[in-house]
Order: sequence, then structure tokens, then C-alpha cells
Amino acid sequence: MRETVGVTAGTWLMLVYRVPGEPTRLRATVWRRLKAAGAVYLANSVAVLPESAEAERALRKLRVEIEGMGGTGQLLRAEALAGQDEVVAAFHGARDAEYEEVLSRCEDFQAEIDKETEAGKFTYAELEENEEDLAKLRRWLDKIRARDTLGAPRAVETVAAVDACARSLDAFAERVYAAEAST
Repeated sequence: MRETVGVTAGTWLMLVYRVPGEPTRLRATVWRRLKAAGAVYLANSVAVLPESAEAERALRKLRVEIEGMGGTGQLLRAEALAGQDEVVAAFHGARDAEYEEVLSRCEDFQAEIDKETEAGKFTYAELEENEEDLAKLRRWLDKIRARDTLGAPRAVETVAAVDACARSLDAFAERVYAAEAST
């Protein structure tokens, strides 16, 4: 599991906000920003993140954006007096859902490598395409891990799956190099 420097699982940053009802894109913008930061909703317009300097910067910036949209926002530091396990579970659930998406894409990646191997498509073009796909998987995983400050359960499995994709790509590359050498 990765180290969670500067993160306290018991202390949360809570953004309570209100944005104008119209246009609806304002709500969608706030939702996307909170999702990108890794926040989870406790109620409508009430989102939390584990306290960290990075989370505070993101929520302060979003609060300013909300006010620029004609809305209001309060950023609070909170400690759960009851229900801490539920908040942590919601946070883990959100990260595990993201990890599950990466795991699904890893399955797709492995299936593509298998398909190209069975078809004997050992070309540099295929290798390059697969390298790009692996790079996307790694960037996506890095973004999720940056948000996963409490160490969600599916993290280790997902890191292992992306590593397995890299090993499959290495084996495929060796086949591409062998095919080139034989021509």
C-alpha cells in the first residue's frame, strides 16, 4: 500500500456550496471538479475530501470558481463524531469504482495483445499502438492513486494488473523484434 503523507483519515475538508439552478452546466462543472479531486458527496451540495494541503488548495480554488458562477460556498475542516467508517467506506467505494474501470481496460488490453499474437501481427505499428494504450492506462492509474489518499482495497490489484499489461507488452515487443530480425 502506498504511504499517505500529509493525510489524516479522521479529519475532512468539507465543501458546502450552492450554485444557481440555471444554466445546469454550472452544477455539472462543480461536480466534474469535485470528481477529479476525488471528493465524495455526503448530501446534495456537500462534498468531502480527506484533509491534505493538496485537497485544501483544490477546494479553495473551486470555492472561488463557485462564487464566480454567482453561487456561494463554505469550506470547513471537519472531524466525524459518528459515522467515520461510512465516510471512509464512501471514499474507498469511489476509488474502487475507478480502479474497477482500469481493471476492465486491462482485460481489454490483454485481450488485444492475445488477439494480435494469435493473428501474428508482430509489427511496429501494432507495438506503438499498444505502447500508447499502456501509457494511457498508467496515466489513468496515476491520477486515481493520487486521489486515493486512504488506500482503497482495489489499489494493489489494479497496480498488479497494469504491471501485468506491461509484461505482456514486453513479451509482445520481443516477438515484434524477432519478426523483424527474421525478415
